[in-house]
Amino acid sequence: MNSSLVKSFGRLRNSGVALLVLTLLAGCSANPIYTTTGVVLSNYSEGEATPYVMQMSDPKMACALGEGVDPLLYSFSRVTDAPESTGSLLMLLAANCSEYKAWEAELDYLRADFAGEVPSAKDAREKAKRLNAETAKRRYIAYQRAMAAYDFDPAAEEFECPFLFDDQEELTFLLGLLTGMQAIVNDANSGAMAGVPRNIAPQAERAATCLDNEKWGGLPNAIRSMVWLLLPDTQPSLAPDPWKVLEDSSRLGVEAGIRASMALEAVAAETFGRPEVLEDVIARFAEAENRINVWSEFRLVDEVAGDAIRFSSDKHWTANYGYRTPRTYFGRMSPERVGEEPETMDLDDLL
Repeated sequence: MNSSLVKSFGRLRNSGVALLVLTLLAGCSANPIYTTTGVVLSNYSEGEATPYVMQMSDPKMACALGEGVDPLLYSFSRVTDAPESTGSLLMLLAANCSEYKAWEAELDYLRADFAGEVPSAKDAREKAKRLNAETAKRRYIAYQRAMAAYDFDPAAEEFECPFLFDDQEELTFLLGLLTGMQAIVNDANSGAMAGVPRNIAPQAERAATCLDNEKWGGLPNAIRSMVWLLLPDTQPSLAPDPWKVLEDSSRLGVEAGIRASMALEAVAAETFGRPEVLEDVIARFAEAENRINVWSEFRLVDEVAGDAIRFSSDKHWTANYGYRTPRTYFGRMSPERVGEEPETMDLDDLL
């Protein structure tokens, strides 16, 4: 090998090493602090913030946290792994904010309809549809993140339950399934503006079998029953009547101290036009208020379920009487007391 060839090879080798060093330096200098911050924030959110939030008793403050923190935390997915587990809960909370606004719009619609104010009713109805579409989109994202968090492909032909390390992971996965079902209902209420795929319903039904039904207050079977009502072909031949399963799930929810199953039973009653079931589940929820021992670690879930039940009651009262459920009448569907003469309500009853 002559000297000129040796020099050329040396220059080429040195250039390659320099390029490699520059590439590494560029990669390191681009985001070393961002990456570290993202990892720290993600770990903190999952290890400390999530347990704290799940113990909260203020659903609206929790939903505001979801709307405010989700974009910040998830922005770190540009420089490190996406925080799918915490991200699913944050988006779930953000969806609750949208739903609270949709509820208010729907009550505005019912109040205007009761008063015969057609333009106001039409405007409120359209507003409710748009907010339901927003809720559906957020909930579908929350569902996708929850499935990704545990490397679970709900559409896979070969079904294998995810490995869930502790209660928090089990609940995150379970709420992901519930959120998927809620996304379908919200999308239906929006007039299908969100385009949530309906095939996630049978996927959620199958995945719900991965969780302990009694431990989680009947919620896994309540999800399955909801799917059986939506898609009767998915119900196993020997499975009991879905309405019986929903009622039993609600009972288990009271025993476990987490009444999400009751909220799902109320939604099913509204969706499938069963006013007698709706009246019964609202009465059972109100009756349980003074005796339930709420699962304190996951108090927020029970609080959100309570909001859903009260909204169902408010819808009935607003549609029939023009105002929300008076505080002392929660659990009943009319101002009349059983065995008593109909009473005349005054403003004090509404305070």
